[in-house]
Amino acid sequence: MNKLIAEDLLSINAVFLRPQEPFTWASGIKSPIYCDNRLTLTAPKVRNDVENALAEVVRNEYPDAEVLMGTSTAGIAHAAITATILDLPMGYVRSGAKDHGRGNQIEGKLEAGQKVVVIEDLISTGGSVIEVVNALRDAGAEVLGIASIFTYGMQKGIDRLAAANVKNVSLTCIDEVVEVAAENGYIKPEDKEKIIKFRNNPSDESWIGAAK
Repeated sequence: MNKLIAEDLLSINAVFLRPQEPFTWASGIKSPIYCDNRLTLTAPKVRNDVENALAEVVRNEYPDAEVLMGTSTAGIAHAAITATILDLPMGYVRSGAKDHGRGNQIEGKLEAGQKVVVIEDLISTGGSVIEVVNALRDAGAEVLGIASIFTYGMQKGIDRLAAANVKNVSLTCIDEVVEVAAENGYIKPEDKEKIIKFRNNPSDESWIGAAK
């Protein structure tokens, strides 16, 4: 599964590797990788692979799941499609409560004590998805864990998830993507080390000046 999803994401540039011309994140950090998993929604074959893989993760890792909750906004469509496959109810969690109407942060019916799996498209440092988990816990839900499409595997994210006592299972990760990218000519074999060095410490930009 990991390799298939990595191949899929690379094939549609949902994960795009450019170590020779780094992208700049909003934080100012230079990155050799750009992720836009929303592109999976416009690629039917890839979308099918992703949603069936997410459903398989929920079946195998969270068999007691009663509700799927997508992260707003990128996880909403994936939660809806996966919930349809599994015949489960779904909803989504806003980044904050609405300032009008009923002031909801959680959209969709959620009862205290229900077992929930969060559907997320991308995990980097883990901050935003942990806010979703905390909102669901505050509402009385039992969060079984997260099913995500891709993770950078950054240590900060791993540590945050562990501190929040929340499990994450990703369909693929940066290590798998880098291996597949090198095998299929998306990057040069020598670029693998640069990208993994970035993953290990995004604030250290010495990989940019590494030998080409």
